[in-house]
Amino acid sequence: MIDPGPLIVQSDHTLMLEVAHPKYAECRDFLACFTELVKSPEFIHTYKVTPLSLWNAAALEVPLADIISGMDHFSRYEPPSGVLVDIREWYGAYGKLILEKDGTRLRLRITDQVILERISHDDELKRFRLLKTEDGFFIESGERGNLKQAMVNAGYPVKDLCGYVRGAPTDIALRRTDIEGLPFALHDYQIDAVDAFYQSGRSSGGSGIVVLACGSGKTVIGLGIMSRIANYTLIITTNNVSVHQWKNELIAKTTVAPEEIGEFTGLTKNIRPITITTYQMLTFRRSKEEPFANLDIFTEHNWGLIIYDEVHLLPAPVFRATTAIQAKRRLGLTATLVREDGKEGDVFALIGPKRYDVPWKTLESRGFIAEAICTEYRIPLPPEEELEYAHAPKRQRFRIAAENSRKLILTRELIFNHADDKILIIGQYISQVKNIAKMLNFPLITGGTKHEDRERLYGDFRKGVIKILVVSKVANFAVDLPDANVMIQVSGTFGSRQEEAQRLGRILRPKQCSSHFYTIVSKGTDEQSFAANRQLFLVEQGYKYRIRYYENSGDAEVPE
Repeated sequence: MIDPGPLIVQSDHTLMLEVAHPKYAECRDFLACFTELVKSPEFIHTYKVTPLSLWNAAALEVPLADIISGMDHFSRYEPPSGVLVDIREWYGAYGKLILEKDGTRLRLRITDQVILERISHDDELKRFRLLKTEDGFFIESGERGNLKQAMVNAGYPVKDLCGYVRGAPTDIALRRTDIEGLPFALHDYQIDAVDAFYQSGRSSGGSGIVVLACGSGKTVIGLGIMSRIANYTLIITTNNVSVHQWKNELIAKTTVAPEEIGEFTGLTKNIRPITITTYQMLTFRRSKEEPFANLDIFTEHNWGLIIYDEVHLLPAPVFRATTAIQAKRRLGLTATLVREDGKEGDVFALIGPKRYDVPWKTLESRGFIAEAICTEYRIPLPPEEELEYAHAPKRQRFRIAAENSRKLILTRELIFNHADDKILIIGQYISQVKNIAKMLNFPLITGGTKHEDRERLYGDFRKGVIKILVVSKVANFAVDLPDANVMIQVSGTFGSRQEEAQRLGRILRPKQCSSHFYTIVSKGTDEQSFAANRQLFLVEQGYKYRIRYYENSGDAEVPE
């Protein structure tokens, strides 16, 4: 008798995967290529097939035949014919609309007559004043980004083959030994990522997203792509700490002279062949009525490459600015394409499709990121806080649960259990992390910490002068603390999957020992429900959360 498969495909495009099945892990990795994980309780994980998930699969050149045969191989029952039809249709849509240069104009060539007729009569697209041809339309060059964005929203992904303008040239090459004299070379998967993006300079490459785990060297991939293109480059990242990390990596691992690297921040405003800025700087304005004056940096300089670090955080004004620079090469770097605002389609249209992706567990198995053990502790509210929670309006309940005073007791105990480790304690609310830092007598970093104090504390942590840091959500992104191997998360931003992934990523740099990621939630509250959603992306990557119940309300000693 043939064993029943672990997968049940349903007619509403959801796919249910049995966790206890022997083929669970194999099927999970298969589904990651073309679906999105929706929920992941203990026994059955639910995935969904969407047009966007299949467009990205097509852009990655995952064979459609492999998707169909895999569905048949893993399915317990015969997949509904309607789902297979939709998979073929959505996958096949990528490549049916091709944007090409035609003199001073752009030509949208459409290989499907039905789509051509639908677009011809779509009222939402009439604003582009499309000039119809036998097999498509002519459009003005300035509408390149706007049209791609509108087409994705209408369900028609555009394959952009218009190519790119050359930016001003600059000399940049990767060193064979870094500035400290240590051997330096890209790992094989990093070389593959560079090749997948650049595609030997063809018009089919040059824009898109590289998706890799935190700690796997996305910055190094950016340096590799910069060396291939060798043009003026604008790098946009999340904060000033990340600006300095990019600059340090450029100096340490490339031949770019320090004076060729500029910073455009609130502290320094120097435009150089390689310029690094932040999303906050680009979207700064004194009032809602004033324009975003700094967005001119996109068009006032002859960039050949624009790098969007942590591209899943791209704010709306930068989206709008990106529509006007489609002739420049655009690289997005991220650990997860998940956006809590549902704007993944805009990233696909304006930055480009996913060009390269490796499951986190694959990198872990090869030693490129650390093994991580994830544990969720569920802890009851004290009686007085339980009463407050029960009577509070719904909007206030989450914060009451997040600031459960018993979390301090468990945090003490976890610290005691990891006396020899380097620990980050992270939380959402400033009052909470301030209280923890004060009660446990550990240094604290928040958004209000002075830049020089923040750098000193990070430096002391790296050197081992201090072994425990309390941090606010300012440490969610682009903080380089390679020796950190324990994170205690006392609160987070509601059900944010991207935040959960980024926080785990803080402790994934390769090291000899396993890393531990602890999440503390208030049992039976809204916070516990949000925690299940936060964990979705990491479960999709192969991580399992051990659930522990903590009832102790006594004190635990804190190591000196």
